[in-house]
Amino acid sequence: MQEDQKSYKSQRKKANEFESREEYLEHELIIMKLRRWRIHLPFRDFNIELEDLVPALAATIGKVVMVTAMVAVFAAQFGLTPDFVAENVRYELLIAGGIFVLLFSAILNPTANLAGTHGPMIPLIPIIAAAGGHPLALGILIGVFGLTLSITKGGSKLMNLTGVGVRGGLLIYLGAVGLIGQISKLEIWSSGTGINALSFAVIGVTILIYAYLARVNKRWLAIPLCSALAGVIAFTMGADFAFTTEPGLPHMNPMWWWGEDTGWKLGLPNLGHFIAVIPFAILAVAMWTPDYLGHRVFQELNYPKKAKSVLMDVDDTMTVASIRQVIGVALGGGNIASSWGTYMIPAAIAKRPIPGGAVLTAILCVLASVLGYPMDLAMWEPVLRVALIVGVFLPLLEAGMQMVHKHKDSLSAGTCIFACAFVNPVFGWAFTMLLDNMGLIGDRERAKELSLKEKLIIPGAMFIICIVSLAMVGQLPGIPGIF
Repeated sequence: MQEDQKSYKSQRKKANEFESREEYLEHELIIMKLRRWRIHLPFRDFNIELEDLVPALAATIGKVVMVTAMVAVFAAQFGLTPDFVAENVRYELLIAGGIFVLLFSAILNPTANLAGTHGPMIPLIPIIAAAGGHPLALGILIGVFGLTLSITKGGSKLMNLTGVGVRGGLLIYLGAVGLIGQISKLEIWSSGTGINALSFAVIGVTILIYAYLARVNKRWLAIPLCSALAGVIAFTMGADFAFTTEPGLPHMNPMWWWGEDTGWKLGLPNLGHFIAVIPFAILAVAMWTPDYLGHRVFQELNYPKKAKSVLMDVDDTMTVASIRQVIGVALGGGNIASSWGTYMIPAAIAKRPIPGGAVLTAILCVLASVLGYPMDLAMWEPVLRVALIVGVFLPLLEAGMQMVHKHKDSLSAGTCIFACAFVNPVFGWAFTMLLDNMGLIGDRERAKELSLKEKLIIPGAMFIICIVSLAMVGQLPGIPGIF
């Protein structure tokens, strides 16, 4: 029997049979035969390793942080209390973070990344509410548009049409802006505590530890180690911390969440609500491709070349995110879904496939939801900011810089960064992809090999969709929005 036809279980070897841990992990990636929409079981089709715990911890911290941020903005627009926010975050952790992740990304389709939170949509929530939008209508339309894109294989097509320079520029911009933003927020929090040196101490130790881990090739330990040290340093220097969220379960009845006097206190949406959120739903799905692209790149950079079957499938990830979006919002959740970056990035760095860590992530999310207290720890400023810095934004910045080797790619990357800074990342990606594929910037030889459809029609249509969507919601500089 040929090697590629043998099962994972028959080809698996013990870790002590390899000269290094890295060789063992790479061998695991190569021999796995993950298939789309088939039943996969732990220890038969994949294994759960110690390295899987790191992305699981990072994902759980990121989930609590991002869902809290999103639901809190929704709550502020509709006059809801902090108790509502805590209850809804618990609900999302239990249903979407636990049960859904285990079923879809661990068992049914382990080449689909976990469905996380669509962070770039958070600043648009006040505009959505002011336009008369309804969270349930928004979630349903995002799911419908996302399924349409995934079924037509639009996501993978757009990914393949995005050149190396554009990819690198997008990652550099996202990493740099996010890194600066997190440091600024930590400094503001530090000033608010009255301990001005706190942020300097936390960031200083983080830089030293991260640099050492990078040197010894153990960056996958950065999130738990740096976050733990940040919490210890902050508490030792006198920062206040207390556990306030007690153990319990959220409301499990969807009609309670979508009642007129309970939960969201909005009732069910009408036709007007659906019309009001159309441009926002289009924009949310348009933003998915550059987001998913960045996550897939980390696997390509860190996995061995032969490990094809464990790579994240962009279209399937869109399918899972769309299904999760519809189910989650129908049950009463306030999250807007996307590819789970705080899981995928550390998992790729640790050379681990999706399913093993997905099992642990589901368990940790359920435990955090039921126990309550871990939510307080994950949301504490020094732990939260350092986790996002070392787990998401620094790796994004590094990956982007690794991709830009040639002069022609640096031109595309520079233009992409400029366009992203001018408007936002979705505009920068769409605009630069169009210019790059037409041969106006970047690799002209690559542009000559593309067909008219790949060179102009698809990138041009994507650019027009992005421009129209951005214009309708007032996201183009100097142009008032229609909604």
